[in-house]
Amino acid sequence: MHKLLVIDDDETVRDVLNSVLTEKGFEPVIAESGEAGLALIKSERFDLIVTDLVMPGVGGMDILAEVSASKIGTPVILLTAHGTVQNAVDAMKLGAYDYVTKPFNLDEIMMIVEKALNHAKLQKENAMLRMQLRKRYNFKGLIGHSEPMEKVYELIEKIADTDSTVLILGESGTGKELIAKTIHFNSSRAQGPFVPLNCAAIPKDLLESELFGHEKGAFTGAVTTRLGRFELAQGGTLFLDEVAELAPELQVKLLRVIQEREFERVGGMKTIKVDVRILAATNKDLERHVANGLFREDLFYRLNVIPVQLPPLRERTEDLPLLMDHFVHEFAKKRKREPLAFSPRALSLLQQYRWPGNVRELENLIERLSILVNGEKVKVDDLPEKIRQAAGGEAGEPEQAAEQRAPKAAAGAPAAAADLPEDGIDLHNVIGSLEKDLIVKALERTGGVRSKAAQLLGLNRTTLIEKIKKMNIT
Repeated sequence: MHKLLVIDDDETVRDVLNSVLTEKGFEPVIAESGEAGLALIKSERFDLIVTDLVMPGVGGMDILAEVSASKIGTPVILLTAHGTVQNAVDAMKLGAYDYVTKPFNLDEIMMIVEKALNHAKLQKENAMLRMQLRKRYNFKGLIGHSEPMEKVYELIEKIADTDSTVLILGESGTGKELIAKTIHFNSSRAQGPFVPLNCAAIPKDLLESELFGHEKGAFTGAVTTRLGRFELAQGGTLFLDEVAELAPELQVKLLRVIQEREFERVGGMKTIKVDVRILAATNKDLERHVANGLFREDLFYRLNVIPVQLPPLRERTEDLPLLMDHFVHEFAKKRKREPLAFSPRALSLLQQYRWPGNVRELENLIERLSILVNGEKVKVDDLPEKIRQAAGGEAGEPEQAAEQRAPKAAAGAPAAAADLPEDGIDLHNVIGSLEKDLIVKALERTGGVRSKAAQLLGLNRTTLIEKIKKMNIT
């Protein structure tokens, strides 16, 4: 049911609109003055506002200006018995949806109300669709087929479409926000907003206002009422990154919101109800923080309902070629140039490196190389010194000698995994072709029984089914 606010100092107009809106199945809220309407706008959410233009004190243009400044996106319809062309122009410039002169026809105004609500709905849906098309945070956006990552995918499949609080754990650069977005966009809240907040990036004295919003005049500089991240995430997901950095007093307030699903803005008295799923992340050992008195134990257990542990890149080095291929093609497309290729020795050094910055460090390196390397291949000398030093004394030997000394492919490995022509290969296509070929062979060997084929390939069944669909394997 749509909730509409009607603001008019004319009792007759209020009564007529209240009656017809109720009859049409809406939930009208009536304000008999601009001041009363402004107070309601600051404390409640409305799908549409219908307001008189000329009223004592706060008028319709003041209402419109407040709605526009707050960026809440609520459409406003102005009513007036003093209609002029200039008034209409001014109203539209400020963002009014429509401008109706009195006396108005009830059928006409109901048609405008319906159009305004449909327009607002389409705007919201289009914004969400654009965001999803840009990011495409689904399982296909997660890169890696190593056993640790397969376990993460399997867990996400089980928890995504629930409202349980999730605590995502992992070192910096492992992709915690990517996992949070994947959970959100694979849940029933996908049409709602995904609102992130890095708790370590906001000064402690401003973090409470960022979370819960504030009322006008709540503190020096609070010149307008401002919605916090909880209100902005209404109906969707709030992602609290670096949650271990929350000050003790904010930990108490966050605990209350998780338990009661309500809060007050800074400087406000009205309790605001919220429907928000909370995902949190940290690279710290929260249990140790609890033991050291740095983090509330009760809040830890509220956040840690379902923990998701992300492996560091050094524990899933078999995913390194896939990640490299992804970033290589991403930056090649961005810079409109041919994808980078790597010499065997350079690849060997990258696989030996421990990647303390994880996937983020790898992405930054590939971006840097895509700018600085002009040759056909990335060679050892093109790599940062810290990566070359990670291999000890071997880093300085000639690449040709290193390639002759490099170990052969493991017995039983597909031949394509060991062959590398002198002029290089398209790693993305080779890996894709090899993967499809192995899946087909596994299905043939198991008579098309997908669960058995998944076991042969070391995959879970749902992952295999997704790959079969993606590759159009019949």
